[in-house]
Amino acid sequence: MLTFSRWPGVAVLLACFATPVLAADPQGGVQLGVTLTPLGAQKAGNAAGTIPPWTGGLVTPPAGYPGSGHPHVDPFPADKPMFTITAANLAQYRDHLSPGQLALFKTYPDTFRMPVYVSRRTGAAPQWLYDNTRHNAANAVLAPDGNGFTGAQGGIPFPVPASGVEALWNHIARYRGIYVERRAAEVAVQRNGSYVPIVAEQQGLFRFYDPQPAADTNDNMLFYYLNQIRSPARLAGGVVLVHEPLDQVREPRQAWIYNPGQRRVRRAPSLAYDTPISSADGLRTADDTDMFNGSPDRYDWRLVGKQELYIPYNNYRLGQRSVKYADLIKPGHLNPEFTRYELHRVWVVEGTLKPGARHLYAKRRLYLDEDSWQAAVVDQYDGRGELWRVSMAYLKNFYELPTTWSALDVFHDLQARRYHVQHLDNEEASTVDFSRPIPAAADFSPAALRRMGTR
Repeated sequence: MLTFSRWPGVAVLLACFATPVLAADPQGGVQLGVTLTPLGAQKAGNAAGTIPPWTGGLVTPPAGYPGSGHPHVDPFPADKPMFTITAANLAQYRDHLSPGQLALFKTYPDTFRMPVYVSRRTGAAPQWLYDNTRHNAANAVLAPDGNGFTGAQGGIPFPVPASGVEALWNHIARYRGIYVERRAAEVAVQRNGSYVPIVAEQQGLFRFYDPQPAADTNDNMLFYYLNQIRSPARLAGGVVLVHEPLDQVREPRQAWIYNPGQRRVRRAPSLAYDTPISSADGLRTADDTDMFNGSPDRYDWRLVGKQELYIPYNNYRLGQRSVKYADLIKPGHLNPEFTRYELHRVWVVEGTLKPGARHLYAKRRLYLDEDSWQAAVVDQYDGRGELWRVSMAYLKNFYELPTTWSALDVFHDLQARRYHVQHLDNEEASTVDFSRPIPAAADFSPAALRRMGTR
């Protein structure tokens, strides 16, 4: 039974919902590809037969898929929900739900529901990434105090984690292609369901996965990110550039902003930790993005173990062109008609704010999909120890690579009864595109940002 003596109210809540956890495999990296998948998950299914064995995942796009940059074709169009979890039948499923998910049922008892489908372990990655992950199992080493790592090459750094911070780095450094472009909208949804889409074009260069980085590329750089706002008119033309190091204690994140009204580039004073994100209307902090990003140094991280959890998985319906934003965005939460949940094993990682450190969240608990290391659910607690925010990543396999990533990221504020959604692209001209030529790191410099602003 888990105990949290620092927050008695949380201890009572979690004691009611506690579930058994499984220990990490003691065999280490030698079991990769044997009893473990190439990324460190258990190959076998569960004893109940409700989680199948992993047999290689989804590596071939289904018929009719035109290629990267186009909406994904659902590889399982005939699947129907096996059952639906509601507030009325919650008691029989609560052992496979996080406290945050249970809180969503309590907050929205009449409308929130989880349609549960057959579990399909579609998680997969390229063979070269599997090879690199095997190398990392024997060579990756945490930086001092867990602020980054060394000795790893493009792959999961710690496929058999020995600590919470190692498991967290597996999420932070997971594979999302080498270079990606995407056009997408984000919305802050008010209590009555109203919202205003903010549409942006984004570029991401994942330097850690670049097989031939430029000779002058910073070895401590994880990725470069560029975000250009296209609408609404009052925000159009604004650009944010981010340089994301691995060890952000040694080398802090750098960010620059281009303001079209002032026609100049300036350094962003702070874009890390619990800095509120303006486009999210205060519903997301800087390190909420991507479920968790940035430096882990303000928390003590504990590897709790494994748990079987109903998580969003294989969510291809969310990106269909026939589904409009108004169909999907409803008061309180996404329209459950278009969501898909499955039972999967997750790694449970808990971060407790260090004494003397500052952050809005006193504790955060991440549930990492074992087949991809992508965080699927995050429960976050305020300084009083009360559950405050719940984040869910609606996962799917981007089979053109392949990799498991998020179709939508949704951030719920239980106290405000508002939520924020990222990566909406149903009504945009294009979607995630991994096929574009890989640019040089110099294209992500402040000088390039200035040139972009004068075009």
